[in-house]
Amino acid sequence: MTNESLTLDKPRSPRRPAARRSNFELYSWLFMRLSGLALVVLVLGHLFIMNILDGGVHRINFAFVAGRWSSPFWQFWDLSMLWLAQLHGGNGLRTIIDDYARRDSTRFWLKMVLYVSMFVILVVGTLVIFTFDPDIAAS
Repeated sequence: MTNESLTLDKPRSPRRPAARRSNFELYSWLFMRLSGLALVVLVLGHLFIMNILDGGVHRINFAFVAGRWSSPFWQFWDLSMLWLAQLHGGNGLRTIIDDYARRDSTRFWLKMVLYVSMFVILVVGTLVIFTFDPDIAAS
């Protein structure tokens, strides 16, 4: 075996000069850790309340959701889960796209699809939580 067959490709150089770099990746890394901890608490609390307390999942129906979302506490709880999960997952996918997409144009379009889909899901989910009409079942 020669040394030539053992050499590795050089890592990609940063796209921006060091003098103009921001701390975005540091804040992104920190957000992933903090949002992950918050999501563990929110999701485990959600699972415990929805599946274990008060008789289990067989009680979950339209009326249960209507009663739950009539409280600002539960609206905020579910909205926090939605936003944190979406931003946490989107940030992870952004990192994966940066790591594995080789061409700049491919990276750009994959990120645009990611950002647009994240925006749509956040807007629709937020609208559903805050504009939920419990009287629609009576119609």
